[in-house]
Amino acid sequence: MSQAIIDLDENVLLALNFFTQNPPPQLDVSSFNLPFVVGSGNAYNTGLIIFSEKAAIFADESNFKELIPAFRQAIISGLIKQAVIISASGGKDSVWEIELAKKYGLHTTLLTTKGESDAAKIADNVYVFQSIDEPYTYNVSTYMGMILAATKENTENIKKYIESLSFPKDFGIYQSYSFVLPDKYLHICGMLDIKKDELFGPYLAIRAFSQGHARHAKFVHRSKDELVISIGEKNQYFGDPQHKWDIFPPEPLSFAGIMALTYYIIGKIQKSKPQYFKENISKYVTDYGPKAYGTDKPFDLIVPGSKR
Repeated sequence: MSQAIIDLDENVLLALNFFTQNPPPQLDVSSFNLPFVVGSGNAYNTGLIIFSEKAAIFADESNFKELIPAFRQAIISGLIKQAVIISASGGKDSVWEIELAKKYGLHTTLLTTKGESDAAKIADNVYVFQSIDEPYTYNVSTYMGMILAATKENTENIKKYIESLSFPKDFGIYQSYSFVLPDKYLHICGMLDIKKDELFGPYLAIRAFSQGHARHAKFVHRSKDELVISIGEKNQYFGDPQHKWDIFPPEPLSFAGIMALTYYIIGKIQKSKPQYFKENISKYVTDYGPKAYGTDKPFDLIVPGSKR
């Protein structure tokens, strides 16, 4: 089964091709006023990105049950009326999250790629985004489509740019890779942290910081075994001076472009290392992954897209 799994960089290019031919619907975030925005994993980070310029209350599967009662009076007063639940699958935690929001009298909106999912059946409003078939956990097109709906970037230009990248000599020799992003793209860092966990787990170090966070003693230790990849600004202080890569994307790139760029680079790292993900994901989706959710039903190794 593992032979059917493509690397992350290939998935990025396929997703960009797809959205060039199938632009996502536009998402008008101005229609939301101080909503709860709830998601798990990179759905949470997607919410942070989409609502980065809006007043919102962010929650995930670990704290939503405790957070929503704390705002009971604000809900009763009518200050908070909405909840936006983000879930690629429209399953797992998103179902009880919508049920809980509705219990508190909130109008619920679901952002998903599965219009027939259990969560879609109970949400008050549903935005369905098209996606492509992808290996389990990759979620490139699923969340990129939602981000593009808000940022309206040109996917053809994004693809041309990342395919033009010239990688450093000996790019694949490093034991550690760190990304330093402009402060505006802080929430991309969380997405990269999750990709590190999914693709490499304990086997390889990948770190990601905003410029502001990077200054806070994140690079006390300089090593020739770490490549520091700085995006959008010249790196003068972080990492070994001989082991840096400064990338200057064109101005039109926004969140979806930076997501595509960094995921593409991580895909190239994946190609250069032992295939940890491909060796372990089949066992995960058929055994201990679903069991953690209290079910023996296997997850899809290749998650079907919403459009064939």
